Amino acid sequence: MKEIQILDKTFTEFISEKEISDRIDMLAEQINNDYKGREVVFLGILNGAFLFAAELFKRINIKAKISFVKLASYEGTKSSGTIKELIGWNEDIKNQEIIVIEDIVDTGVTLERIVDELVIRKVSGIKVATLLFKPDAFTKKIPLHYIGFNIPNNFVIGFGLDYDGYARNLPSIYTLKNK
Repeated sequence: MKEIQILDKTFTEFISEKEISDRIDMLAEQINNDYKGREVVFLGILNGAFLFAAELFKRINIKAKISFVKLASYEGTKSSGTIKELIGWNEDIKNQEIIVIEDIVDTGVTLERIVDELVIRKVSGIKVATLLFKPDAFTKKIPLHYIGFNIPNNFVIGFGLDYDGYARNLPSIYTLKNK
């Protein structure tokens, strides 16, 4: 297994670049089938979802737009439990069908905030696409419609996910190595 060092921590490859690409192909096909003949707005959550959003959106062949918002709830390797809105909502999305694109859903706190904001903006429908889902950490009742991989409640990096700003550019997903 490949190991890498990021700052003071060692990580091992968990999900390969090929596995990620193959799974994104399957998710895009499912979305294209589900939304055939309809228009959708993809809403990517920055910073982490930018790679997943780009790869997914390249494979979408329905009428679609994409926009991004930036919220943060992580500090180091732990969720802070509070959400800091960094870049606000600047588009009229009333009566639009929305697919929220997340890099990872763990507790669901960030996702709950996003869904609440979309409801306030009177969108016509909300679905969630996430590359990674941690069912053991999830505490909310929000349905997830398109899940790339269910993973254990471990800290992961790569493919958009970071450790103190580093490792987002890794093409695979890595998990923290046990000492």
